[in-house]
Amino acid sequence: MALVQTVDILGALGNDPRLFGQTAAANALSDVYAMGGTPWCVMNIAAFPSPQTPDDPPISVLADIIAGAMDKTAEAGAVLAGGHTLDDEYIKFGLAVTGFVDPQKASRNSGLAPGNSLILTKPLGTGVLATAVKAKWPGSDDIEKEMYRWTTRLNAHGAEVIRAMEIKAATDITGFGLAGHALEMAKGSNVSIEIDAGALPFMDRTEELASCGLIPAGTYKNRNHASCRCTISEQADELKSLLAFDAQTSGGLLLAVPNERVQEAAERLAALSEPYWIIGKVTPLRKQIKEQIVIA
Repeated sequence: MALVQTVDILGALGNDPRLFGQTAAANALSDVYAMGGTPWCVMNIAAFPSPQTPDDPPISVLADIIAGAMDKTAEAGAVLAGGHTLDDEYIKFGLAVTGFVDPQKASRNSGLAPGNSLILTKPLGTGVLATAVKAKWPGSDDIEKEMYRWTTRLNAHGAEVIRAMEIKAATDITGFGLAGHALEMAKGSNVSIEIDAGALPFMDRTEELASCGLIPAGTYKNRNHASCRCTISEQADELKSLLAFDAQTSGGLLLAVPNERVQEAAERLAALSEPYWIIGKVTPLRKQIKEQIVIA
């Protein structure tokens, strides 16, 4: 067996400390799950302002964040081994996670092969929804619930399928967005990827809010960063294509599954009550470097 070690930390997201703690923990644990690994222990990393005035957040907020992280740590079957706290102007929280995996069966963000289909296990939209919550958009309470519904969900079932099928290539979708992480996989595997914009799943109200302009700056930065290796076809829906770059928090897993085993993967995910969407495919490397990612 081999160790998998990772660390991730988030700025405050939303308005519920306990659900933010759950989100931060799920986000950090995802890197282990993306390799088909099993979390073993975690260490907290917390930055919190020392209360100086009545307007400062009380220490109970930090307690709720940590309690939320422990909810997901326990759900993952891992244990808390300690941590570190910083006095900081802004609230931040995350985990350093240690897990284990069979090195002969671990998935990586390379190893894609032409003929693979790409399966996504969570819908997109956390960047847009978080922006709406921050802006106190009408209905923001319900928008926040929808966001947390997905960000607090562990990717444990996806990891179970990775192990059972010995899937060679997978990644979790976080800050670089779906297209950005897909590009990372394509570059590491020397292949091209086609993403079907029409097949992309979105959290409730994501497209509506995005059409109102509630798109975070990070989404545009992601698109600009990938532009030299990405082509968006004229037929692709413009808004959905942009949202392929939406910066995610605690997003789903992207699994590369051989075409002849897609039905098996779908049945395994369905048996675990894990949602899934087939959103693209892997092709041989195209001649034009700008077509390493094609959104059609």
